[in-house]
Amino acid sequence: MAIRYTNGTNQEVPLEASRESQTRANILIAGPRDSTSVLADILIQGGFAASRVEDGLAALERLRHAVVDVLILDRSLHGLDALDVCRVLKRDHDTRLVPVMLLLPGFGSREERLEAIEAGADQVMSMPVDVPVLTAMLNSLTRAKRATDDCEQVASVMTTLCAMLEARDRYGEGHCHRMANYAGALGKRIGLSGEQIHSLRRGGFVHDIGMLTIPDEVLLKPGALDKQERALIESHTIIGESLIENLRSLKPVRQIVRHHHERRDGSGYPDGLRGEEIPLGAQIVGLCDVFEALTSVRPYQGTNTPDEALRILQRQVDRGWHRTDLYDEFAAIIRGD
Repeated sequence: MAIRYTNGTNQEVPLEASRESQTRANILIAGPRDSTSVLADILIQGGFAASRVEDGLAALERLRHAVVDVLILDRSLHGLDALDVCRVLKRDHDTRLVPVMLLLPGFGSREERLEAIEAGADQVMSMPVDVPVLTAMLNSLTRAKRATDDCEQVASVMTTLCAMLEARDRYGEGHCHRMANYAGALGKRIGLSGEQIHSLRRGGFVHDIGMLTIPDEVLLKPGALDKQERALIESHTIIGESLIENLRSLKPVRQIVRHHHERRDGSGYPDGLRGEEIPLGAQIVGLCDVFEALTSVRPYQGTNTPDEALRILQRQVDRGWHRTDLYDEFAAIIRGD
């Protein structure tokens, strides 16, 4: 028997009634033809891009080769059981983030709903399906999926850019991860929120992204830089900010990229900010960056031990370049206190 779709008042819904202005989302429906073909038509006329398969294995195969925002599984799926399909895709690194909606016959028992959730279903819906509720759920799952995709893409871009930076031999392998770890650890130690620590780690990772535009003959120069070369190096903060300004997920990081070379006495760059004009995240990453620079192999200087680097940092604090409390907490981290 075909599934009946309702509008919440137990009245049959004509296909035209489900039309809404939607962001076009890719929905894959897996289940028997008599029920899923009607659902696919409703979703297509409602603004979704819907496709369907009748077999569980076919659903997994489609997920591996197509972009799917939400998978709808009918509990009476042919071939591989719907719950098994859910378990398999949630264990697979390539498909684990695809949201799954499971359709249960009737209203579904409490045990059936718990079993579906334990298998990895993100939403469980009873049949007959209420079309407005279904549409709202699909839109919500699609927004979550695309936000996750954005984060995954940003992470991939960050990893690639970090590898490019380190490949130029200015920092040595692991520089980006060390910066992320230093900044995150300091943020945690001073009691910042999880979201702030997340931004600090990202800021530490990409703070020097603008260096990708600096020519090797300047970036890797072993001797002193002339005035023009120094200006070119200092431009990496502004260039770096412009490189990430269109990435929504990195919006909180932009001020770190631009201001991590500011000093509290106003002698830093690019804007000569003073004191608390400098964003806290930029102050944290800037402090960690000095320590990382002093303890890494650079073409223009020798390598310092952690204790030597901390003594140099202390002198910078005394000159008014960094906050004393941030230095004290960072030094405690390095010394293992």
